[in-house]
Amino acid sequence: MASEKWNESGRVWEEDHGLLDAEQVAQCARADVSEPLRSPIPTRMISNGEYMPVPQTEKQKRVEARIEELSDQASRKLGIDRRRFLRSSGGMAASLFAMNEVFGRFFNVSLTELFEPAAFAAAGPPKDLFVFDDQLHFVRGSRPSPAGLRAIAQGPTSAPSVKSNPFNPKQQLDELGQSWSVWNPALVGLPIDPAYAHITQFIKDVYLDSQVTIGLLSNVTASGVQIEGQRRAPKNAQEAQLGEVLTAGQTAAARNFVNEISGSTRMLCHGLLYVGKGNLEWIQEQIDKHEPDSWKGYNISNAAKVDNDPNSLMRQWRHDDEAVAYPTFELIQKNYEKLQARRPGFNNICVHKGLAPGPPDPLRGHPGDMPKAARDWPKLNFITYHACIQPNFFLADTLEEVKAEKLRGGVPNISWTTEYAQLVQPFPNCYAEIGTTWASSVVTFPTIAAHIMGQLMKFLGEDRIVFGSDSVWYGTPQWQIEALWRFQIPEEMRKRWGYPELTERAKRKILGLTSAKLYGIQALDTGSYKPMPKDYESRMSQELKTILEFGQLRADNMSKMKETYAALAIEPDSTRYGWMRVKA
Repeated sequence: MASEKWNESGRVWEEDHGLLDAEQVAQCARADVSEPLRSPIPTRMISNGEYMPVPQTEKQKRVEARIEELSDQASRKLGIDRRRFLRSSGGMAASLFAMNEVFGRFFNVSLTELFEPAAFAAAGPPKDLFVFDDQLHFVRGSRPSPAGLRAIAQGPTSAPSVKSNPFNPKQQLDELGQSWSVWNPALVGLPIDPAYAHITQFIKDVYLDSQVTIGLLSNVTASGVQIEGQRRAPKNAQEAQLGEVLTAGQTAAARNFVNEISGSTRMLCHGLLYVGKGNLEWIQEQIDKHEPDSWKGYNISNAAKVDNDPNSLMRQWRHDDEAVAYPTFELIQKNYEKLQARRPGFNNICVHKGLAPGPPDPLRGHPGDMPKAARDWPKLNFITYHACIQPNFFLADTLEEVKAEKLRGGVPNISWTTEYAQLVQPFPNCYAEIGTTWASSVVTFPTIAAHIMGQLMKFLGEDRIVFGSDSVWYGTPQWQIEALWRFQIPEEMRKRWGYPELTERAKRKILGLTSAKLYGIQALDTGSYKPMPKDYESRMSQELKTILEFGQLRADNMSKMKETYAALAIEPDSTRYGWMRVKA
């Protein structure tokens, strides 16, 4: 990070250039001193000193100039200086408005919002919005949080372990002209704390800092475990628990705690979907001990025990494998008949597909297995997470394919999302979930975001798309909720490709009402959902701490500081610390 270092011998401040050499530094300037316009949304790449920033692009220059022009006009009318205006909601409105003018109209924002905070608030998510976030994560206390997932959303960071965009090895550029753009501006400048995805921060991000009404806590079936110095696939469910970020018991314990202290149903939880005849006892054990609200699986992970041989390794699986997946589906459906009154979403089979192309099988996670399973199991709902998108977080190749108009079924082909939507179109028990797919595209590749939402609306309809944020990897879910509520598919794009309009009604369904139906939740009675108490951390029992492997929790002074900071209503100044390129 661009900073200064204390020299003990001479007791003077010396500049720290990070990994940049003198020649590179000569082409840069410190952003905290030299950035001409501290807009809420960055208009150029800022490097932390671990890589050379690219020059500001022509489109970014146009955005910056337009923000400056709008800010000067608005601040004069409001009788305040430009810096104070940029710190306000009007500054954010000006930034979105300028981006619309340069990149195309993707965000619902008006000039009135530059002058009236009430108008800005009115255009954002309404207070009565019911939000069901069906993909949330945290990690047990004995595990560090995954820095790479935080870094992809945070942009250039001072974490020494993350020196460049971890999901963009080719250093390609997004629609902002950057190889590592910020998804969530609220994360800029924050350290990647190893505990950022633990339960205390999770509850604050989800229930205190966002409009999430109900959250579904997810988990991950272990694909590999480290045993006796060897990394291999697990042999059984007991071994698999060593590699899980949250076990089935931990997931259920967190759900029960949140609902107990809030006095209402604010959290649901997934069971771990290990399939195959050799895993049937483990599925039944989860049902009997934890009563999960639905199931989460990864057919790209080694989670299928196909036999009862204690020495055989688990392997990957497909939805349509009658010998492996079907016995598990049969067991879940049988239990659903008994549990549906208490767990009405128990028949929801949620599976991560896409986001992991490549070896050992280039088609692992491909949607070709969906039609047969959906047809054979009409009483089960198949919710495909990430809408089966194949690219791994960074969508530059996809943008080039869209620009080249490589079509599938009359629309630009987005691997594998377009194919998935067309394959499952005839099956009403198939639903697309947009976790990470939405987060990774809406800011950095808004054109792709528009095509994704347009195609899901066209082939599946507004009643078969559900919202997930995949947080807290990416900070509080609120920024994704805000972006979806303001987002619109450009009219020209809708007319050309036959995409339906993303109406307010459709957004309410996507953000919560459809998942409410899938899980038997009364979404209209929002008054029955009691707020999370602010002293939630002090209510954690020693039993819960033990289950989550926390041991003795240290006092979270940062949470108290944030509460005080919020109460003071201090305006953000959008200062960015790092190196910006000023010479070619």
